[in-house]
Formats: sequence, C-alpha cells, structure tokens
Amino acid sequence: MSDFNHGFARPEVSGTADMSLDVGLRKFMLGVYNKVALGLLLSATLAYITGTYPPVRDLMFTVANNRVGYSLLGMIIAFAPLAVILFAGFGIRNATPRTAGLVYWSIVSLIGASLGVVTIVYTGESIGTTFLLTATAFGGLSLVGYTTKKDLTGFGSFLIMGLWGLIGASLINMFMNSGPMALIINLVGVLIFAGLIAYDTQKLKMTYYQLGGNEAALGVATNYGALSLYLDFINLFQFLLSFLGNRR
Repeated sequence: MSDFNHGFARPEVSGTADMSLDVGLRKFMLGVYNKVALGLLLSATLAYITGTYPPVRDLMFTVANNRVGYSLLGMIIAFAPLAVILFAGFGIRNATPRTAGLVYWSIVSLIGASLGVVTIVYTGESIGTTFLLTATAFGGLSLVGYTTKKDLTGFGSFLIMGLWGLIGASLINMFMNSGPMALIINLVGVLIFAGLIAYDTQKLKMTYYQLGGNEAALGVATNYGALSLYLDFINLFQFLLSFLGNRR
C-alpha cells in the first residue's frame, strides 16, 4: 500500500536557481541519501522480523488457499502510513526538523513492518536480486535528476497525475482481479516511479537553493525529501518485484 503515500509535502520552487555545485548542496543531498539508506535498512529489518518470526507473522498475516493476506492488525499497519501523511499534511502547520523526522521514521517503520508479506510470498534470492536492481536504477535515475539542466517540473506534474490514475486503477483491480490489468498497472508503476526519482531529486536540489541556508528549514527539507525518495524506491522495488520475483 505504500504507493498510496506518494505526493507528500513537496515544497514549491519558482524561478530559476543557480545550479552550480557547492559544499552546502553536497552536504544537504548526502544527508538526504544517508537518511534514505538508513530508512531502507530499518524497513528491511522490520520486514524480515514480521515475515519470518512466527509469533509476529501470525498476528499480521494470514495464509488461506495458498494466498497470503493481511490480518486486521496487518491492515491497520499497512494503511497507517497514509494516516500519518494526512495528519502531518493537515495537522502540522509549522514543521520542525524534529517533527519532520518523527513523521519520516514513523512511516518508514510502518511500511517496513507491512512489507513482511513480501518475505512470505517471494524467495529470498529474488528479493535480494530485485533490491540490487532497484538500488542501481535509483542511483542512476537520481544522478540524472541531479545533473540534468532540463527543468523537470512539467514532467513531474504529468507523473503525479499519472500516479493518481494508477491508484484509481489499482483500487478497481482489487475488485476485478484481472491479470492483464495487473500487468499493465505494474508496468506503468515502474515507469512512473522511475521518473519520479529523477524529478524528486531535482526538486530537492532546487529546494536547497530556495531555502538559502536556513538551517531549520533545511532540516525539515532533509526529512521530507528523504521521505519522497524513500517512497519512490519502495514503490519501484515492489513493482519490479511483481515482474521479476519468484514466488515460494
């Protein structure tokens, strides 16, 4: 369900910015990438625990007729990130680095716990292979977003519109359970989140220049920027896994 959580609180940037590299920008982006890496590590650890430790696994997931699903507790945890995002978006007017960090780590932990279902459905080898592929693609696409001189704002707006359509199609297919439609959804999902990685990276770079050295604002942007890229990574991983993953 993590694909429902994208689009969180991106700061708007207008005008042009000096795109020259400097120490401050590198430090800011390194802080974002470090936070994403730690978030992925935490998510992987929680997914392993919830998917392999029987007392926790049996509380969160169900297996019936060779189909893996969520228990009531699992459903609550799976949808909780959306609730956190809505609360943060509408309930936190003046975010601080601390509150933004709390939002980030809460969402990372909840998504990680719900991803235990992946370890039940897919083999460990295919999970590892797909993760490495996703990490490689993420690095390349983020580099494109960081270095390109082309303004990706219009492209990003198009992708976000496509994301809403993807969400709608996913909800419809939950009831139709159409195999061909699921294949199309997964393919479109890969393309959308691949593009969003480049777009969100450029957005972060522009945000750094807009904030003009405001340490508190940069602390907030680091957390929210890491959240955007984390969600891009997780969703790209899940859509790729649907193509490449070998089921147990």
